[in-house]
Amino acid sequence: MTRTWAWVTAVVAGAGALGLALVVLLADLDTAGQAASVVGAVVALAALVVSVLALGGTPAPGRRVRAGRGAVAAGGNITGSALGNHSKVTGPRTAPTTARRAHDDVHAARDGIAAGGDITDSALGEGSER
Repeated sequence: MTRTWAWVTAVVAGAGALGLALVVLLADLDTAGQAASVVGAVVALAALVVSVLALGGTPAPGRRVRAGRGAVAAGGNITGSALGNHSKVTGPRTAPTTARRAHDDVHAARDGIAAGGDITDSALGEGSER
């Protein structure tokens, strides 16, 4: 769909430029200047409408990651981590796993822990140790 709009924009812009060039060649310079002013105003107004629509449009597709107060939320995997107050990692570093791309939103409520992928070899909770 985006490619179609790009082509439509290119064709309309090319036709407008060709039309203005014909006005310059077939009419006088004052008429061409007035026509260019009108075309410029119309294009500016169209650009304003498009930008306002883009600002208020639907959000881009993808996952939203949200965390409440004191919460931990990750869009992918959590590997070899210590999550929570006074938690610590004491062992050797863990190799990360490959992330699976999910399209679900991730939301951790207050003081919660959530991951969009796997939680592997991690210490979760207050005072935990890995």
